[in-house]
Amino acid sequence: MGAKQDFLERVNDIHRLGALQGHLGWDRETLMPGKGAAARSDILAWLAAESHRRMVDGELGALLDAVAEEAAMDPDLGATVREVERSRARALRLPESFVSAFARHRSIAQGTWQDARAASDFAAFAPHLHTLVEMTKERVHLLGVEGPTYDALLDDYEIGSTMAAYDPLFAGLKGRLVTLLGHIMDASAAHAMPTLPEGAIFPVAAQEAFCRKVSEHMGFDFEAGRMDVSTHPFSAGLWPGDTRFTTRFDERDPFSCLYAVMHETGHALYEQGLPKAHALTPRGKAISLGVHESQSRFWENQIGRTEAFWTVAGPWFHDAFPHLPPMDAATMNTIANRVEPGFIRVEADEVTYNLHIMLRYELEKAMFNGEVAVDDVPSTWNTMFREWFGLDVPDDRRGCLQDIHWSMGAFGYFPTYTLGNLYAAQLLEAMAKDIGDVDGLVASGSWSAPLLWLRERVHERGSLLLPEALIEEATGKAPTPEPFLNYLEGKYTALYGL
Repeated sequence: MGAKQDFLERVNDIHRLGALQGHLGWDRETLMPGKGAAARSDILAWLAAESHRRMVDGELGALLDAVAEEAAMDPDLGATVREVERSRARALRLPESFVSAFARHRSIAQGTWQDARAASDFAAFAPHLHTLVEMTKERVHLLGVEGPTYDALLDDYEIGSTMAAYDPLFAGLKGRLVTLLGHIMDASAAHAMPTLPEGAIFPVAAQEAFCRKVSEHMGFDFEAGRMDVSTHPFSAGLWPGDTRFTTRFDERDPFSCLYAVMHETGHALYEQGLPKAHALTPRGKAISLGVHESQSRFWENQIGRTEAFWTVAGPWFHDAFPHLPPMDAATMNTIANRVEPGFIRVEADEVTYNLHIMLRYELEKAMFNGEVAVDDVPSTWNTMFREWFGLDVPDDRRGCLQDIHWSMGAFGYFPTYTLGNLYAAQLLEAMAKDIGDVDGLVASGSWSAPLLWLRERVHERGSLLLPEALIEEATGKAPTPEPFLNYLEGKYTALYGL
């Protein structure tokens, strides 16, 4: 075989191992019997070690050198080489034993987190969180990263991200969001906003059918994927032609399932739209979590929380729940956009959502800067939540145990949700210039036009460009928070008559 073909085949094998890890991880969250946890952790640890072994193999290093000249002239190959070199440089600093142990602990911690969350018992999860925090610090030390530990974690999920960049961004956002929230709360106190009928029940089967219809209309191919149930909604692009996402149900709140499905379908559409010609290589993968979250937040909010959306989905909703009184699209949209501080991040409105992210960001920084001990996480969380939201957290399940991320060792992930919000608004702004009235298209039932625009400018680009370059190419300007703030302030000024 030629050097390029040999190199790509080795890369393909590493990504096949990653896909196996993803598939087993999906199964653990959805179908695996509880007694399978120990064996599953062992298998995932072995797969992580095997993948690491192949990444640090000397022959892969030689092949990187052999294809360097061709990669400089071939952007597709160049993107794969760039990402493999980045991964290999890190892998070479990590002992195989550490990689295997870290994978094992993450798998065990996720099972423990599920049980602890259900019982609202942080103490049961605390030893696992302590282990993951310490192992994460050890990983950063092994990588030889200079500077604060938390900067290295932020960079894991969005290349180049640092606290020096996030701190002023979040400070600026918080100031304007808190001001907007205050105006909305004043308006809400003066004028009662519509709500779903008190005490109404929304059967799970009807919610599932309604949400599946929405997902299909968004463009998700159920012949190349599936929807299941898990403790925390997530999406997984396992193999070409096999993309899966999950949701959860609350019989008293149909919007919990709906917007989880729209969020995860946004992720899944990105996975289904990645270039199949480059499958099982970095070139064919999503470039970052920030860009990934832009796709989920775009569909969840810029499409799903609009009167245009409810013009189409409203009749489906009433067909699914015929016991409800008739409500027009404007009323449904007002209900869906109700702003009210609450405990659960994934069910938060667009105004308070980023405050949830900032709280987690500040708490993670404190954990890794040595300012908050793991055992003090619940009390610190509850104090911060009372100061930021004016609410007393009733239990750990609705507090520091609500998210799966820490059990995955995914420290530094949360800020990408805010980046996703910023990117999504900027993409919407550029999209409207190209295809015209997005709301008009959505209200007409034509949801394919936004998807095709995203396919061409985001999905099919895979990892060809780094995140900021991708957004700049797609929108014509470097990433900036202004489109998001303008979008949010304009939207809620109209909704609440500010």
